[in-house]
Amino acid sequence: MRPALAVPLVVFVVVAIALAVGLGLKPREIPSALIGKPVPTFALEPVQDFGPGLSSENLKGQVAIVNVFASWCVPCRVEHGLWAEVAKLGIPIYGLNYKDTPKNASAWLAQLGNPYSRTGADLGGRVGIDWGVYGVPETFVVDEHGMIQLKFIGPVDRAALDNQILPKVRELQSKAARAAG
Repeated sequence: MRPALAVPLVVFVVVAIALAVGLGLKPREIPSALIGKPVPTFALEPVQDFGPGLSSENLKGQVAIVNVFASWCVPCRVEHGLWAEVAKLGIPIYGLNYKDTPKNASAWLAQLGNPYSRTGADLGGRVGIDWGVYGVPETFVVDEHGMIQLKFIGPVDRAALDNQILPKVRELQSKAARAAG
């Protein structure tokens, strides 16, 4: 084979391999650098009409879920009903409203219901950036010490809730109860 023909063939093979590897990745399983680290320090005002606000101090003393949502996020609407179910189980859920307008966020919660114990309005997205958020929805499980133990990227469905998020919450609750008792 002539060298002039070999170069495009080699480039094609390299690109094909890279695409095959990339297509095999699972974007929801991207590791977070924050796993096992304390939640970033922050204090946010509440979503308009849905106080109290949310701060890093609120995420200590109990195992909790932090859900990053926005009114403009269609997948957030899809998963929202599951958060209402989780709230009925007595698991604290905190809502981090990401880059939303106060009026729209408030109307969204008024229409769909508010499953959150507290909400924080991250108007400029700075707190979300500190949490490593690059899209909504994203969900975090935080232990009783305020340490991030799980990050779930994308909309939570029944399978993710039942097989990943709630088992992690229960594991951490059990661990905290053993340590306290």
